[in-house]
Amino acid sequence: MTETDKNKDKTIKQKALAHFKAKLANNLFSYKVEEWDCVIHYRATANMATEAKIMNLTQTGKTAEALVESIVLKALDEDGKRIFKETDRVELLNETDPSVLIRVAGVLNNANSESIEAIEKN
Repeated sequence: MTETDKNKDKTIKQKALAHFKAKLANNLFSYKVEEWDCVIHYRATANMATEAKIMNLTQTGKTAEALVESIVLKALDEDGKRIFKETDRVELLNETDPSVLIRVAGVLNNANSESIEAIEKN
């Protein structure tokens, strides 16, 4: 059985799951946060449950909380483990530089956005 034949036998659900698993298996990206003297790693994508938490906060007018949630859920160490704990939210929200939080959350939240140039090439 060829690879094409195997792919034909897969259901759409199996193809969707395999696609997402492959995206998660890709290498981690990294972002140097000078102010924190660290490198934060992140994936190009997150699951829908993670995105839903962030979207819900944003849609209910809790933009600052959504930015912090993005960092708590998406910021990883070099081994792919989360850097922050659920209990770090309050400290991040109240005791860190907002401009740095906004910038870091922006990087993490736009990790899977295609650039305008890439879209225009297609």
